[in-house]
Amino acid sequence: MVKVYCYSKCSTCKKALKWLDANGIKYESLDIKEQHPDKNTVKDLNERSGLSLKRFFNTSGKLYREMELSKRLPDMSDDEVLDLLASDGMLVKRPLLVTDNAVLAGFKEDAWREALL
Repeated sequence: MVKVYCYSKCSTCKKALKWLDANGIKYESLDIKEQHPDKNTVKDLNERSGLSLKRFFNTSGKLYREMELSKRLPDMSDDEVLDLLASDGMLVKRPLLVTDNAVLAGFKEDAWREALL
């Protein structure tokens, strides 16, 4: 099953969902603000993705900037970073695509095509 964590007001999320629809891919859309992944899920997704934990942050988000995370993250442990990502879905980079074989943070059409088609 394909899951996509999205935020309804995010233009990139809208573009990604439109792409999924245009390619006939069935998916479950989860509101990242209301149904954000918990700590264990973030840890699992991170391990499966092969990405650094810091790549899971929405670095252009208001909350990220308000919390001055660009300055704080380098000194935080992985456990602290996981707690932070699990605390608020608005900190998580979106859309977040989750399949049986792939975890992708952000929408890059070529990467999504490779993972899904």
